[in-house]
Amino acid sequence: MLSGDFGRSLFAALVLTALFGVVVPATSSVLLQWMGISLGGVELAVGFFVVCFLSVLLQSIVPRFRLNPKGKAVLITGCDTGFGLRLAKQLDDLGMYVFAGCLLKDKGGKGALELQRTGSNRMKVIQLDVTNDKQIEDAVRFVQLNLPEGQPGLWGIVNNAGASAFGEIEWSSIDLYKKVMDVNLWGMVRCTKAFLPQIRRSKGRVVNMASGLARMMAPSRSVYAVSKFAVGGFSDCLRYEMRRWGVKVSIIEPGNYIAGTDIFTKESVKEMSKLLWNNMPDNIKEDYGQELFDFRVNQLVGYTNAGMSDLSPVLNAYEDALLSRFPFIRYQPMESYWTIRSFIFTHFPACIADYWYIYR
Repeated sequence: MLSGDFGRSLFAALVLTALFGVVVPATSSVLLQWMGISLGGVELAVGFFVVCFLSVLLQSIVPRFRLNPKGKAVLITGCDTGFGLRLAKQLDDLGMYVFAGCLLKDKGGKGALELQRTGSNRMKVIQLDVTNDKQIEDAVRFVQLNLPEGQPGLWGIVNNAGASAFGEIEWSSIDLYKKVMDVNLWGMVRCTKAFLPQIRRSKGRVVNMASGLARMMAPSRSVYAVSKFAVGGFSDCLRYEMRRWGVKVSIIEPGNYIAGTDIFTKESVKEMSKLLWNNMPDNIKEDYGQELFDFRVNQLVGYTNAGMSDLSPVLNAYEDALLSRFPFIRYQPMESYWTIRSFIFTHFPACIADYWYIYR
């Protein structure tokens, strides 16, 4: 008797083969004969797959029309560095009213000072810690009082603020899981719920930052990835609920942009690794050993210079999600390697993806 992934994969393969090899051609043949059209089963099967291929291809070439950005107001979280900082400037240049939420504004953070110095008079830099309910309440009031004249509400929110971590499951404390989750998930939920009444009034947009790791896991990244899996689930549910209001919800799933964002640096990885090792129970240290621990740390240190340094694919995905009349539900601005890997993890049997990318 077959069991596990192999048994499920074989069953799925047999079902799909029967469906697309027998049921679809047979049903289509009967329907076409009724319409006076005669085609064989092979032609029907090929035609079906051609239609599926074209439906995917056409997404990228059919015009989806662009809305006028001028006068629209958007709130962006996590504007101290990286994607948020660059996006605030990009949207400001388009003539949008930008409320740039910065964690370190009250402490004279470089990102906040840069936006205040270089932004137009439409740029409003606000203190915003997405884990702080009081600061979110203050931000809601500030935005409400400073919306451009004639706008029914906030056009969009970009939940960009994020935190990251690494370490195998047994190395990572519950407090570390909670800390990352508080920013990546609960911070997003807090901000979305707080600003949603304004966004509903404008029939606007919610754009949430997930990750390529929101649809495929990797060793030593559970703390970060579980929060991003949850972002995807929350965003899907929100999209279903907001459809009646005309609000569109999009998810951004970037690939590896460590080199361009400095979310990890050699120094920060080494500092985090010290904390991990020092806080690890002695029996876990003994079982895993220093050699494996150092291997994982050095592996991540190597990633700090890897990936894409050009942030524009992610910034353009954010912009499209905010301003396309028909935005995509999911954007995957990533290198071809990660695009293929994501497709295999989400469409192929798990045993194949696991073997090819994890165990091999």
